Amino acid sequence: MMVKDRKTAYHILILGLLSAIGPFSIDMYLPGFPAIAKDLHTSVGHVSLSLSSFFIGISAGQFLYGPLLDRFGRKRPLYIGLSAYVLASVGCALSASADALIALRFLQALGSCAGMVASRAMVRDLFAVKDNAKVFSLLMLVVGVSPIIAPTLGGYITAAFGWKYIFILLSLIVAAILAAVHFTLAETRPPDELLSLKPVPIVKNFLAVLKEPQFYTYAFTGAVASAGLYAYIAGSPYVFMELFHVSEKQYGWIFALIAMGLIGASQLNSVLLKNYESRQIIKIALLCQSVTGLLLFIGTLTGLLELFSTIFFIFIFLCCQGFTFPNSSALSLAPFSKNAGSASALLGGIQMSIGAFTSALVSILHNHTALPMTGVMAACALLSFSVVMIGHRIIRYRASLEEVEEQSADMMSGT
Repeated sequence: MMVKDRKTAYHILILGLLSAIGPFSIDMYLPGFPAIAKDLHTSVGHVSLSLSSFFIGISAGQFLYGPLLDRFGRKRPLYIGLSAYVLASVGCALSASADALIALRFLQALGSCAGMVASRAMVRDLFAVKDNAKVFSLLMLVVGVSPIIAPTLGGYITAAFGWKYIFILLSLIVAAILAAVHFTLAETRPPDELLSLKPVPIVKNFLAVLKEPQFYTYAFTGAVASAGLYAYIAGSPYVFMELFHVSEKQYGWIFALIAMGLIGASQLNSVLLKNYESRQIIKIALLCQSVTGLLLFIGTLTGLLELFSTIFFIFIFLCCQGFTFPNSSALSLAPFSKNAGSASALLGGIQMSIGAFTSALVSILHNHTALPMTGVMAACALLSFSVVMIGHRIIRYRASLEEVEEQSADMMSGT
C-alpha cells in the first residue's frame, strides 16, 4: 500500500502519535531511574514498580475504552483519556514519594491507553483489511521514533533540569496531540446508541471476539512476543547503567540504537508483504527471535557477554519484534468490522497485561545480574513461537471442519 495523498499521510501521522503516547511515556523517564530513586530516597527497584503500575493501568484501561469507542464514537473517549493523561503527568512531576509516583503513573496510563486503543480501531475503520498490516508498519515508523528520541531526550533533561521536567514535557506533548485530534482528525465511526454499556453485554461481546481462533492465536502470539520487549524495558536501566556503568546520556543512545533495529525491521516488513503473507513472516521472525533469545540468555549465564555483545543480541532480538507486531495486529483484527473497538481493546489489554506481568517479574527476580531480563526475554520468544505454531494448527482444523460442513449442507440441499 502506498500513501497516495496528503490526507492519508496525515491520518497515519496522527494515529501514529496516538499510538506513541504510551511508549513515549515509558521510554522517556527510564534514564531518570537513578535520579528519581535518589531524590525520593528509595531504590531503583522500587522506582521500577512505577513502570509495572503503568503497564497495569494500560491493561485495565483498554478494556474500558473498547466499549466506549464503539458506543460513543472514537473522538469523545479520546478527549477524556488524553485530558486525564495531562493532569496525571503534572501530578507525577509534583510527586514527593515513590508510592505517589507509582499511583499517578497508573492514572497516567489510564489516559494514555485511550490513544492506543483508538488508533488501532481507526486503522480498521479507515483502511481495507488487506492494507492493515502495511498501515501498522507505517505506524511503527512513527511509534519507533519514541524509543530513539525519548530516552536520549530524557537523559539530557534529567542531567540538565531534573527528572520532574520529563513529566512536564510529556504533559505538553499530549496537550498538543489532543489539540491536533480536536481540530484536524475527523470522526471515523458514528456513535452506536443501540450498543449497551451494561456489564453482561460487554462481557459477551468480548467473549465473542475471544472465541475467534484467528484472534486469540495472533493476539497471544503478538502479546507474548511483545512481553520480551517489556522485559527489556524493565531490566535495561539496571543492566546498562548499574552493571555496565554507562551514563544516563550513553544509556539513551544505546536505547535509541537498539530501537532503530525495531523500526527498521517494521519498514522492511512492508517490503516483504509484497511477496509473502503475514503468517509466513511471523513464523520466521519468531524462530529467529527464539534462537537469539536463547543465545542471549546462555551468554549471560556463562558470563561470555560484555557490553557490546549484549547490545548486539538485544538489537537482533528486537529486530524480530519489528516483523511480529504489525502482522500479528493486522491478523488479529482482520475478522472484525463492527466490533473493531472491542477487538482492539481486547488485543491491547492482553498485550499490556502480559507486559505488566513480565516487567514485574523482572523486578521480582532481580538478583543484581542481567539474568532476570535475558531469561524472561528468551522465555517470551520461545513461548510465542509455540503459540503461533499450535494456533496455526487450530485455525487449519477449524477451517477444514467448516469446509466439511459446507459440503454436507450442499449435498443435503442437492437432494
